[in-house]
Amino acid sequence: LEKNVPTVVSTSNPSPDEFDRNVPRICGVCGDKATGFHFNAMTCEGCKGFFRRSMKRKASFTCPFNGSCTITKDNRRHCQACRLKRCVDIGMMKEFILTDEEVQRKKDLIQRRKEEEAQREAEKEARRPRLTEEQSQVIATLVEAHHKTYDDSYSDFCRFRPPVREGPVTRSASRAASLHSFSDASSDSFSHSPESVDTKMNFYNNLMMYQEHGNSPDSSEEEGSSFSMLPHLADLVSYSIQKVIGFAKMIPGFRELTAEDQIALLKSSAIEVIMLRSNQSFNLEDMTWSCGGPDFKYQISDVTKAGHTLELLEPLVKFQVGLKKLGLHEEEHVLLMAICLLSPDRPGVQDHTRIEALQDRLSEILQAYIGLHHPSGQLLYAKMIQKLADLRSLNEEHSKQYRSLSFRPEHSMQLTPLVLEVFGSEVS
Repeated sequence: LEKNVPTVVSTSNPSPDEFDRNVPRICGVCGDKATGFHFNAMTCEGCKGFFRRSMKRKASFTCPFNGSCTITKDNRRHCQACRLKRCVDIGMMKEFILTDEEVQRKKDLIQRRKEEEAQREAEKEARRPRLTEEQSQVIATLVEAHHKTYDDSYSDFCRFRPPVREGPVTRSASRAASLHSFSDASSDSFSHSPESVDTKMNFYNNLMMYQEHGNSPDSSEEEGSSFSMLPHLADLVSYSIQKVIGFAKMIPGFRELTAEDQIALLKSSAIEVIMLRSNQSFNLEDMTWSCGGPDFKYQISDVTKAGHTLELLEPLVKFQVGLKKLGLHEEEHVLLMAICLLSPDRPGVQDHTRIEALQDRLSEILQAYIGLHHPSGQLLYAKMIQKLADLRSLNEEHSKQYRSLSFRPEHSMQLTPLVLEVFGSEVS
């Protein structure tokens, strides 16, 4: 019964030792485990309750023995007189005992404080950013769409025309080697990073050398005859376009658009979404895209052997490094892909208002998700939107290089019908 006595009657100030976990807490009356200072002495709950009841009843006890019993945890009930005497001897004072009214007031105060704390927590919870059920469902749909259209085992790559990396090293490929030391200089602070100056200058010199010699007749002939990676990468891009189309069809609202607008959006954004998707396989350590086995580990030089130049690859690598360093959650990554795809200002789009509404809805969901999962990351959304602007520039340069590449029949015949259809006929 003693253990059920409320502890709220304790009013004494705790000793500093009470907060030292290395100091053993022993009841000064019976030697049991103490729970704190009660009525001016360190005691267990049992002796605290015994002293309080004795004082309130003004009890008078007589020792049946010689008045000097040793009180222990096991025998403390045997002699109340010596137990009470021991309580007084260690400093327990009746003046510290609260009246029933005081006990009730203290209980009421504690209860009121609990209720106020609960109210504060409820208000804090109400202010906390949260996703609506509808927003959560959109995110779940997009994540599922990505999982269905992105195979991170890359098992389909073996069905492409095989990669061929042998043959003469082109000027583009040799210049591309400088990009492999470009990682640290390719963050968002590229232009302002002192330690990146040497790397940047080295890259700039290589780029200028490439530009000076890249347009000579001999160079053109050499480059044109050595696009050994073009068949394989054409198949890879064609495969990726199929997956982007599959992803787009699962974006809520996309299939309700007219066929013309769906096609316009896909043709204009396909390469941008592919670049976003490829960040999942991009490796910051060695600046490669790792897609399974060693045959499918792509370096910058591999892309030059498919006809692309550093005017595209330098900003592409910078983009990939910057995006990777944002450390996006998968949910943020798929939302960014969907926002990129549903851009109302794409060429050939008719129903701008409807597409803008779809994009705005996704942007709101992304901002809500960031607010919930990155409370201190106020700039993350702005950085993600900047990546979309970077993609527009990359898209423009890709289109320019694709036109130059596909102009020659020996190159265009290596491309797939889907690549020719998506990149070949410009949407106006």
